[in-house]
Amino acid sequence: MIKKLEKQRILILGGSGFIGNAIYKELLPYFEVHCTYCKQYGAFAENHVFHNFCAEEDSMFLLLNKIKPTIIISAIKGDSKSQFEAHQQIVNYALLNASCLVLYISSSEVFDGQFKLPSYESDPTLAVSVSGKFKISVEKLLLEIIPSQTAILRLPIVLGINSPQILHLRQCIRHQATFEVFPNLVITATTINKVCQQIHYIINQTLVGIFHLASKDMVHHEDLFREITAKIGDKMPIFKSVFSSNEDRYNAILPKGNKLPNQHQITVAQVIEECSLNEEIISIK
Repeated sequence: MIKKLEKQRILILGGSGFIGNAIYKELLPYFEVHCTYCKQYGAFAENHVFHNFCAEEDSMFLLLNKIKPTIIISAIKGDSKSQFEAHQQIVNYALLNASCLVLYISSSEVFDGQFKLPSYESDPTLAVSVSGKFKISVEKLLLEIIPSQTAILRLPIVLGINSPQILHLRQCIRHQATFEVFPNLVITATTINKVCQQIHYIINQTLVGIFHLASKDMVHHEDLFREITAKIGDKMPIFKSVFSSNEDRYNAILPKGNKLPNQHQITVAQVIEECSLNEEIISIK
């Protein structure tokens, strides 16, 4: 564990995105929080703790030395080469600041080349997608050079009443439009609220290592969205079944060797319940 500091200054890279912005709102009441947004998100320019940063154009070195964060949360997107160079600068900064903790938001894509079984924290990564291979490269960079300062947070599909997938599902229900489901794909899931709570706990406890922030159980992709739809109401979208194999394929990450306490875990049933809440949907800005 990294020694706690009295005052933590957090920098969220990608604070204008769905996940990054939710983390910002979770942590803001408790820490000094700064975020980045890329220039196309001009609405964030009025917020003085949001800093304009595009990995393809701007210097991560200058940003870090301006803000001097004690915790860096990377949820940034963009060009792979620029992103990797930015993470190299993060590593260099962390080497000079031994109390700095780096949380990297990764995903189940690091296992998308391994589809016969669910994957656990200690399993070797294997990806076939460009995105999965890139995430593996960043994980490897952090874990090899600053392992005692790194928390790798692998996420499954992240849902919630304001998540892009659930908003899309509701639109498809409303307009009787096509919604794609994958009957032979076995997945784990979570909600954005649970992810934010888990990250808050990891920060408070200054935990490092690899974490699978996913449900404790698995579900077929089609069953998940059919159950959410049934709980939302009586109307249904047009479910379009997409088959990539005649047999079940796994895109499921499960927590095993690095579990968080029970109150910070989640089940598929809880994901379904939260996603089907019939309350006013407030857009994340």
